[in-house]
Amino acid sequence: MPTTMIDEPVLLAGRAHPELARDIAKLLKIELQEPVSIFSDGEIRVRIGPNMRRRHVFIIQPTAPRGNDSIMELLFMIDAARRSSASEISAIIPYYGYSRQDRKEMPRVPISSSLVARLFTSAGVSRILTIDIHSEQQQGFTHLPWDNLYGSYTLLPAIQSEKLDNVVVASPDKGGLLRATGYARLLGASGVALVYKERDVTLNNTSHAMGMIGDVKNKNVMLVDDMLDTGGTIVHAANYLKEQGAKSIRVAATHGLFSGDALAKISDSAIDEVIVTDTIAQRDEVVKNKKIKIVSVAPLLAEAILRIKSGEPLSKLFL
Repeated sequence: MPTTMIDEPVLLAGRAHPELARDIAKLLKIELQEPVSIFSDGEIRVRIGPNMRRRHVFIIQPTAPRGNDSIMELLFMIDAARRSSASEISAIIPYYGYSRQDRKEMPRVPISSSLVARLFTSAGVSRILTIDIHSEQQQGFTHLPWDNLYGSYTLLPAIQSEKLDNVVVASPDKGGLLRATGYARLLGASGVALVYKERDVTLNNTSHAMGMIGDVKNKNVMLVDDMLDTGGTIVHAANYLKEQGAKSIRVAATHGLFSGDALAKISDSAIDEVIVTDTIAQRDEVVKNKKIKIVSVAPLLAEAILRIKSGEPLSKLFL
């Protein structure tokens, strides 16, 4: 094989978010391969066209929507690349599903995030790259390199474009306080607020606000979180902040799942705007919602792929 071909990476994408993969391919000026199809009985088929021997393969595949199918597609693409003698296989997983199931919060439950990581390792992946994994200790679920980038790289310019003054950055729960503090520092905010909540671990997506630390009266509040799922936590926190005298309330979240009746909750809430990234492919009703603004992580991931391929550190820009 000519040296120039060995040096050129192979870019693959499954069906989870082909639009994001195509945007990354355009930025990198690399042809994107989309090797996944479906047999008539519903089984997943992967057949990769170009030669991958001794080449670095990058597979772009968030594990949502259709989380379980997306994970299986990713596993099959990893296995196909490994069996084709790829030199390295990097799984670019903008949204890592099952990341909230990262511990045993009660007896007789699996640690699903750990199992998924072990599946990727067994399939033959060389490296995992994610954006805003729910808890960074999950990087210890495998002995392989695992880089976690921050969605703030993409969200901060979008927030700054709002040109808000008298800003307070708020966290909807105690676990996000460090994130809120980081955003406040980078935005030059006038303060940080924390909304306390109580969650029933026996129920899914159930919580309610208890109280707050911080002053939001007559402030423009930016609620920040890693993900927005059913919207219950964020909406409850936003309405509570409005009751405390907040002038306006905006939300910035890396992963927008918008499950269930999330859009209805947001529309009926005190939230003025929601800014999310495109780590997950969005439905038409999300894209067309007037309260929701979507910004792309394609430039972030394209730069990360370039740095991984060249051996440059990611920490200078992203970590």
